[in-house]
Amino acid sequence: MRTQILALLMFGFFSIVSHAQNIKGLILNEINQPLEAAYIYNLNSKSHAHTTENGIFVITETKIGDSLRVGLLGYKTKILVLNQTEDIKIILEEKTFQLDEMILKEELNTVSTISRLDLKITPVSSSQEVLRKVPGLFIGQHAGGGKAEQIFLRGFDIDHGTDVSISVDGIPVNMVSHAHGQGYSDLHFVIPETVNKIDFGKGAYYASEGDFNTAGYVNFKTKDYLKQSQISVSAGQFNTLRTVGLFNLLENTKNQNAYVAMEYIATDGPFKSPQNFNRINLFGKYVMYSPENDKLTLTASHFTSRWDASGQIPQREVDNGNIARFGAIDDTEGGTTKRTNFNITFNKFISKNTKLSANAFYSHYAFELYSNFTFFLEDPVNGDQIKQKENRNIFGANTTLNYTTYLGNTELNLTTGLGVRHDTTDDVELSRTLNRTTTLQNIQLGDINQTNIDVFVNAEFELGKFKIAPALRLDYFKFLYNNQLQTNYQTQSETKTILSPKLNFYYNTKDNLQLYLKSGIGFHSNDARVVVANGGEDVLPRSYGADLGTVWKPFPKLVVNSALWYLFLEQEFVYVGDAGIVEPSGKTRRYGLDLGLRYQINDWLFLDSDATLTNARSIDDLNGQDYIPLAPDFTLTTGLSVSDLNNFSGGLRFRYLDNRPANEDNSIMAEGYFVTDFNINYKMKNLTLGLAVENLFNVDWNETQFATESRLQNETQSVEEIHFTPGSPFFIKGTVRYNF
Repeated sequence: MRTQILALLMFGFFSIVSHAQNIKGLILNEINQPLEAAYIYNLNSKSHAHTTENGIFVITETKIGDSLRVGLLGYKTKILVLNQTEDIKIILEEKTFQLDEMILKEELNTVSTISRLDLKITPVSSSQEVLRKVPGLFIGQHAGGGKAEQIFLRGFDIDHGTDVSISVDGIPVNMVSHAHGQGYSDLHFVIPETVNKIDFGKGAYYASEGDFNTAGYVNFKTKDYLKQSQISVSAGQFNTLRTVGLFNLLENTKNQNAYVAMEYIATDGPFKSPQNFNRINLFGKYVMYSPENDKLTLTASHFTSRWDASGQIPQREVDNGNIARFGAIDDTEGGTTKRTNFNITFNKFISKNTKLSANAFYSHYAFELYSNFTFFLEDPVNGDQIKQKENRNIFGANTTLNYTTYLGNTELNLTTGLGVRHDTTDDVELSRTLNRTTTLQNIQLGDINQTNIDVFVNAEFELGKFKIAPALRLDYFKFLYNNQLQTNYQTQSETKTILSPKLNFYYNTKDNLQLYLKSGIGFHSNDARVVVANGGEDVLPRSYGADLGTVWKPFPKLVVNSALWYLFLEQEFVYVGDAGIVEPSGKTRRYGLDLGLRYQINDWLFLDSDATLTNARSIDDLNGQDYIPLAPDFTLTTGLSVSDLNNFSGGLRFRYLDNRPANEDNSIMAEGYFVTDFNINYKMKNLTLGLAVENLFNVDWNETQFATESRLQNETQSVEEIHFTPGSPFFIKGTVRYNF
C-alpha cells in the first residue's frame, strides 16, 4: 500500500514539473553582467523569448527535459537541456562578430542589432560621429563647434531637431520653445566612449515616441559598466587637444557597477579668427541589482562649453577675394552653454508576465548665443548682431508597464506608458547687440512655462510568422508665457491635446527575410510664444506616414535593408532667428527610398553602406515654386572597416550629399560634397596608438549653407545668395590610449 501511494505521489510530482509552464531565467556574460536582447528558443515547443536589459527572460510552454538554444550576436551559441524550473542562470562566452550567425527572426530589433554591429566595428570618438551612426542622417556644424548640429534626415532640413526626437537614457534632448529654435538638440553632453547602444527608427510609427517624432527618433543608451578603465590623449592641427578618462569604481563587486567619465576638448579650428573653443564633460553612473535582479540606475552629468565663431559668410566676398574661405565678416559671434542632468531608472519583473520600467529626471540648462546672419541689412550703423539667451529647468518622469498573455493560441504583448515633462524657462531673450557687450534693443524677453503629459498603449499580436501591432498615443500640452516687455503683468496661456494612432505589420517569410508595413501619425509642437500669439492655431501640426520595407539576408554574410516611404506634414515651419518668429510655409509631402547593406567580406573586413533617395515638395505652391529649401535629394555613406587584424584596426569612410535647392524656385543651389575620412589604430597589450584624418583629400566643401539676404557695410543694395560655413580642411590628429 505504501509503495502504491509513493508511486502515485511521484507520478503526480513528475506530472506537475513536466507540464509546460512559464520559465524565468537570467543570462549573463563571463564577467557576470546581464545581456540584453539574447534569444532563447525552445527546440521542443518552438516557443521563444528575449532577455530584458536586466538579462531576465520568461519563456512560455517549457518544461523540464526541453532543449533550449540560447544565442546573441557576438557570443557563442549554447544549447542546454532544462533540468530545473527556477533560478536558471546561463553564461554566454563572448566571441568575434560573425554576420553569418545572425538569424533575422531571432533578433529582437534588427535595426538595433545593426547599430550594435556598427559601434563594435567602428567605435565613435566624437559627438558628431555618434549621430552619424544613424543610417541616412547627415549633420552640419556652423557655429564653432559649440552650437547643436544642423540635422538632415529623409528630405528634412530638421534645423537642430524640429522633426527628430532624441533622448539619452530616457532624458529628452530636444528643447521645447528654445531661444534659438524649436526642438533644439545639443548632444554634446554625451561622452561618445560611454555610448553602448543606439536605438533608432524612421517615421512616426512608435507609440512610445511623442513630440518631434515625425521624420524619426534616436535614443542613446550609455554603458552600465566598463570592462576596463582607460585614459586617452588626442592632439592635432589647429591647436586641437582632447583628453578622456573612464574609471571603473567598483571592479569585481557583485551586483553593483559604478564608473565615472571625463572629457576635455579645446581647439582653435581652421578659421582666421581662432574659435577659442573648449568643452568639459563629467559623467557618472551607478547600477545596482537586487537579489531578485531588479535594476536600479543612478546617473549624473555636467557639461559646459564656450566658443567664438566666424559665422556664415557670403559667397560673393569669397569670390571677389575680400575674405578667404575660413575668413569672417563678423568674428564676434559665439556663445556659451551648459547642462546638468540627474536621472534615476528602475526596472523590475512584477510577475513572470509583467515587467515595469520607470525613470525620473531633472536637467538644468543655460544657453547664450551671439549671431549675425545679415550683417548690416537692418542696422547700417551698428550691424545686425543678435543675442539669444535662456535659463531652463526640466522635470520629468516616464513609466512603462509590459504585460504578456495569451488570447487562445495567440500571444499578446501589451505595453502601456505614462509620461510627464515640465519646462520652466526664465528670461528667454532675443536682443540686438553690439560686439557681444552692448544690448541695443530687446526684441523678446519673457518666461515660458510648458507641460506635456502623455499616455500610450501598444499591442502586439503574435500569429506565428505574422505580427500585428496597433497602438494609440494621447498627448496633452499646456503653454504659458509671461511677456516681460509688457507694462502690465499678464499670463498668456493655451492648451492642446492630440491623438496619434499607429498600425504596424511584420511578417517573417523565412528565417532570413522580414517584411514590414508601418503607418502612423506623428507631430511636433510649436514655440509657446508663437502658440499664444496665434491664439492656439497650428500648435501641433501632424505628420502622416507609411513605410513598406524588408530586411533580407540573401547570403550568410550580407544583410540588406530597404524601405519605400511616404510622409505628409500638414504644416511646415521656418524659424526666422533674428526676428524671433516662426513662419508657416504650408503643407508638404516627401517620399523616397532607403537602402542599406552590411557585408562581412572576411573575419576582419566589413563593408557598410546607406543611401537615401528623396523627393520633397510643398503642396500649396505652384510647380517650379514648390521646392523645400535645403531638403536633401540624395545622401550616401559608405565605409570599409578593419577589425582586429594582427592588432590593427581602422577604416575608410565616405559621405556624399547631393546638390539641393536653397530656395523655393531652385534658383539658388546649395552645393553638395563628397568627403573622405580615414583612421588606423595599433594595439600593443594595454596601449593603443591611433591616427585619424578628416577630409583625407582636402576638398573644399561647405558644411552648412543658406540662401540669405544680407548687406555689407560698403554696399548700397542687399544681395540674396548662398551664405556658408566651410567644412573642415585636411585635418590630422594622433591618439594614445591606455587601458588598465
